[in-house]
Order: sequence, then structure tokens, then C-alpha cells
Amino acid sequence: MAKPLIIVESPTKIKTLKKYIGKDYNVAASAGHIRDLPVKNLGIDVDDNFKAQYVNIKDKSKIISNLKKTAGDTDEIFLAPDPDREGEAIAFHIMEILKKKDRKFHRVLIHELTKKGITEALSHPTQPDADKYDAQQARRKLDRLVGYQISPLLWQKVQRGLSAGRVQSVAVKIICDREREIRAFKPEEYWTITADLEAANPPVFNAALIKISGKKAKVTNGEQAHDIVADLEKARFIVLEIKNKTIKRNPLPPFITSKLQQDAINRLRFSAKKTMVVAQQLYEGIEIGSGGPEGLITYMRTDSTRIAPEAAQEALDLIRHSFGDAYALDAPRFFKNKNKAQDAHEAVRPTSVYNTPEKLKSFLSPDQFKLYDLIWKRFVASQMAQALIDQKSILIEATAKYLFSVSGSTTRFDGFMRLYETQEKKSETDIQSLPPVEPKEQLTTLKINHDQHFTKPPPRFSEASLVKELEKNGIGRPSTYASIIAVIQDKGYVDLINRYFTPSELGFIVNDLLVGAFPNLLDISFTAQMETNLDDVEQGKLNEVDLLKTFYSEFKNTLDNAKDNMVSVKGVGIETDIKCPLCGKPVNIKIGKNGHFLACTGYPECSFTSNYTRDEKGNIDIVEKIQASEPIKDCPECGKPMVLKEGKFGLFVACTGYPECKHTESVAQENSSKDTGVPCPEKGCNGTIVEKHSKRGKIFYGCSKYPDCTFATWDKPVNESCPECGSPYLLEKETKRDGKILKCPNRSCGFKKSILPVSEK
Repeated sequence: MAKPLIIVESPTKIKTLKKYIGKDYNVAASAGHIRDLPVKNLGIDVDDNFKAQYVNIKDKSKIISNLKKTAGDTDEIFLAPDPDREGEAIAFHIMEILKKKDRKFHRVLIHELTKKGITEALSHPTQPDADKYDAQQARRKLDRLVGYQISPLLWQKVQRGLSAGRVQSVAVKIICDREREIRAFKPEEYWTITADLEAANPPVFNAALIKISGKKAKVTNGEQAHDIVADLEKARFIVLEIKNKTIKRNPLPPFITSKLQQDAINRLRFSAKKTMVVAQQLYEGIEIGSGGPEGLITYMRTDSTRIAPEAAQEALDLIRHSFGDAYALDAPRFFKNKNKAQDAHEAVRPTSVYNTPEKLKSFLSPDQFKLYDLIWKRFVASQMAQALIDQKSILIEATAKYLFSVSGSTTRFDGFMRLYETQEKKSETDIQSLPPVEPKEQLTTLKINHDQHFTKPPPRFSEASLVKELEKNGIGRPSTYASIIAVIQDKGYVDLINRYFTPSELGFIVNDLLVGAFPNLLDISFTAQMETNLDDVEQGKLNEVDLLKTFYSEFKNTLDNAKDNMVSVKGVGIETDIKCPLCGKPVNIKIGKNGHFLACTGYPECSFTSNYTRDEKGNIDIVEKIQASEPIKDCPECGKPMVLKEGKFGLFVACTGYPECKHTESVAQENSSKDTGVPCPEKGCNGTIVEKHSKRGKIFYGCSKYPDCTFATWDKPVNESCPECGSPYLLEKETKRDGKILKCPNRSCGFKKSILPVSEK
């Protein structure tokens, strides 16, 4: 009788599994999804209860053949894709392909790739979860209905290659809305007044004015500040009240996916995408000298803070041994989940706390070590004793009119903070040491300080704060944040400048068109409610078809209206308040094959066009065209003078001997290149791969250390390692036959995998 077959999602898990299950099972991998909606058409029959037309993915034909061959005559197949909605869909599609009379399928949920985790999963198999599959189907269909029907509208009205998505477009809107807040912001002046004071005993300390005549101190101009300072310089400062209290500070819970991404971005400077790639490696198994790969963390896509009691107890034992009884709790600490629907998995934690970061450091890459160290410390700290912080506050009266305050704190017992301290911004007044004082004690005034300030606009979103905003508003799910952020950057809707997101002009244009045409679809609360509805489908509270019908009835009407009424940027363009400098008629923003520009509405009578820029308030400035200028240098090919010119790809230097000599040179600044975040693969090079433009304007990718390093490629590199040969990066390609794929740069390897059309994400 043929051995049972275990089918996992990732090929890298096979070696880890075989280490623990021995020869009792065969093991194969699907390498992700094997079936999907067709690429060239909608693939959903909206008139037949939204029935999906699934097809085998072209790139997976060899994998599907191998699965059928490996299954052979076995009567039992254990479906072990990742324990989430996507994994459930993969399991169902594998069943469809391998179904056979008398063959039994079992669903196994492996939350950690350890002997214990694998044994428990195989010992307690379940049936495939139809409700979870329906929830994945509903999301997939919603994204397809939106992406495949709005994106062509953008191609028609704006330019080809653009995409819209049910979640990605909301993320762009959030960034655009914040940018408009910043542009509309008007700073307000305010002043702070502090006093440098000295008691009978050191040290000197600084107290802040908090009340004037019993009301909150509000000083709005320099004249008012100077008058107050004049009063205070004559005043006696008397201690009014002393408050002492001890604050008990609890540790944070172990990581959920979103919090892991935020902390890795802030502390390690990882991107959300890199965080998930490295976490996947730690989950799937690393060779740590135990006779084969071993999963080092639990499943990294989770919204739950739940932890296994035995894992918490193991942490307590380690804490007592390593830090002493004072740092250990009497019983494990458990955390409540905000959303009970998202409790399918444990929090992200080490599979064994005895695999300390120091013990594993020699087996891990630098990035793997940094992330594992973060996960390990956060989990162990969650089971450590509270920190005790002594806080002292002093209220000081300066005449009966002015009230000052000063606070200071000292750590009585560091508790969990010995291992993992939260990142909190503290002002200098919070951390200063305070002298012993008594009520009614008179203080010596050393100096009265008055400082001018202006209110600041809300900050732009960093990758971490955008993840936090998406999470707070219920937009998407933690497992999708990295792909959302990648898509909106790849499409050119936003730029990451100095680690903060700024909408591009294209992003503003597309956002405004979509908000005008699809107000509900881009409404944050509407999108968040849809996520809740998908959770209800997963729990069996809501029918998938009912959800789709409710959504599509309104969406179809809005879509039909948009086809007729959405402004065409290609044709009419977007109105501005600029007048044509040649004829005085209004000038609109238009988008051509080479980008956005200003064009006179009096065309063809007036042919004025121009590039433009925006100032920090968003006001449009016309960019004067650069004509041939004074000679810059001699042509290296013919010796004639070269001058600065402006073409459709920007500024360049051209030979005046044209057309006999066609030599040109780019003048693009080095810092204008977009960093892909992919380390240069050349040995000994510490550069990164950046986007560049050839002399003819074609995009290519080269090392930032050029000319010292000459690595270059036409295909976009992606910071994802090859699961088959270990290449540190993959290449993104797009062909008519295969669509968009990731491909290994190593020609002898041949690994490639398809990417879902970005218009659907």
C-alpha cells in the first residue's frame, strides 16, 4: 500500500518535515497557488451567483504533474499549506486536482515546524474548512471585480498600465489626504516659559509654566511672553505641593504580524516586505546543528496575542534561571485579543525559548538574527515581572498668578525592561533628576527662559505609521500590508523619500478621479466594514454569495456612471487656476505617454505646453523650457561644442554637430535614482541596486557604487531569495505568455513563479 502523502505550500519546508516524520510519509510541495482566475478575462460569472472560472496556472504544470505522480495510488493525503485563508484555498484546489474514488483528504494545520508542532498536527487532522475557503473566495472575487473593471477605465481616461484596487486605492487615498492636510496647514505661533531653579540641595532643575490665573497657560506672542517674564523675574518661587507615586509598567504582548512589521521597521530599518520574507525563513526552518532544519518561530501571519500555556511556562523557567526569581511571575501572563475572530493562530513567538539568540547567532544570517532576537526578546519579556517607576512631581507657585510644574522619574526595578524596553519619546523634563524639597520651601531663581515655537503640520506616513494606520482603520489584513505598500510604490502613486511617503502627481490625479467616481469604494469605513464582512463569512455568519450580491449591485451602477462621466485626463484634462502665458486661456493638466504636463485649452489655435512643479503648498509653477545654452564642453566623439537641451526624458547634453554627430549624455543627478532596497549581489560590494535611465530613457537597474561596481540588469530585482538555488534576489519580468513573474537570475536554476495581477491587490 502506498505511503500517505503530505503536501505543503513551500518547497523549503520539505526538508524540515522529513527530519521529523522519517520514512512514514511522502512529502511534496505546491509552491504556492496552483489554480487561479484566468489572466485575460474576468473569470467570474456575475449572473450565475458569481461562479468562478478557475484554471491551472501555466507555470505550475510541472508541479501539478509531480503532485499527481507522487500521489500515485495513495489513499490518504494530508493537506498542509499555511494555516490561513490563502492556505485553505490552496488545499481546496489541490483536492480538486487530486480527487479520486476512495481517496481521503485531511487538513493539517502546522503552526510551528518543530517535532512537537508537526506531530500534533498529524495526530489531530481536521476537515478542510469550507467557511474559510469561502472567505478567501469572496476576497479574491471582490478584488478581481474591482481591479479588472476599474483599471481599464483608468487606462482609457488616464494612461495604460495603471491599476486600481479595493484596498490599495484606499491606502493611496490615506497618503494623499495626509499630504493635503500638510499643504493646508497654517502654523500658529506659541511661546513656552520655563524657569531654571535651585533648591537648598542640588541638582538645578527646570520647571515649566502650566497655568496663569488658574487657567491653562497659553502664550501666543512675544509681547505677552516678555510681560510674563518681567513679572516672573520679580517673583518668589515657592514649593506648593509634592506628589510621589510608583507606576507599575506592564510588558507588551508578544508580536502579532502588524506589530512585528512596525517594530522591525522602526528598530531594524527593515521594510514590511523584508520583515515578512525573513520571518518566513525563520518559520520554515533553519539548520541549527540539530541534524536538519528546524522551525524557529511560530506562524508569522496572525492577529492573535494568544500563546500556548506550555510556551509561557517554559519562558518562566528560563527567566528564573537567567534573571532570578524577582524577574519571574508566579503564574504565566496571558493577553486578551481585541478581535476573537482572529484567534486561529498563536502570537509570533520562538518555538523554544531555549534557542536563545546568542546560541543561534552563528547559524543565522545577520538579518535573520536581528529579527529572531526581536521576536525572542519581546516574547520572553511578556512573561517577566512589571517594571516599577518612581515618579515625583513638584508644583511651584510664583505669586498667586503663575503655577509651574516639574516631573522626574527613576526606575526602582527594571523588570521586563531589562530585556525589552518600549520605545517611548521622553522630554528632557521627564528624565531630569529632582532635588529633595519641602512644601513652602523658597527656591532660588537662576534664569527665566522664553522660547518661540510654531505648531507643526501632521507628519507624513512612514512605512511603520502607514501599517499602524491601516491596522487602526481595519484596512486590509496584516498579511497583505507588505504587498499593498509594494504595489502603490511600484505603480508610481507614492514615493518613499527619506523614509516617508509622499504622493506623486500621478497618485494625486488617479486618487482624485477615483474618489470622485467611486466615493463609497474609497471610503475608509466602507472598506473596513468589508473586512469585517469577510471575517463573518469565515465564521459562517454570512453567505459568500450574499456578500458579493450586496456589493456588486451598487458597484455596477457606480461603474457604469463612471464610464460616462469620469473626466478624461487624456482629453479634457484636470482644471487648474493657471492662465496660458501666450493666449490667456485656462491651462489644464494632461497626461501623455511621457508623463503629466500643462497644456492650453485653446489647442489647436494655441499649442502652449509646459512641464510644471508644485511648491510645498501644492501651488503649480510653470517650468520654463530650456533652450540650447552656452557650450558646456567639447564632444568626445567629434570635438564640437555640446549644449544643454530638454527632451521628453528630461535634461541632456547634446552635440551641436547633430545630425552628423548624434552623441548625447545624461545629466540626471545621482541622487534621483530610486533605491530598490536590494543589496548588490556582487561579492565584496556594499552598494544597493537603484533604478536608472539609459541615454534613450529606458529604465534599467544598476549598483549605487558605479563606477566602482558595474553590476546592471534590465529586469527589476526583488529582495526575495530563490527557494531552489539560494540566489539572494529574484528578477521581476512580464511577458505576454506568462504575465508577470518572478524569475531566478541563475540560468542553471530555472525557478520562476507567477505574480497575481497587481490590479487585483
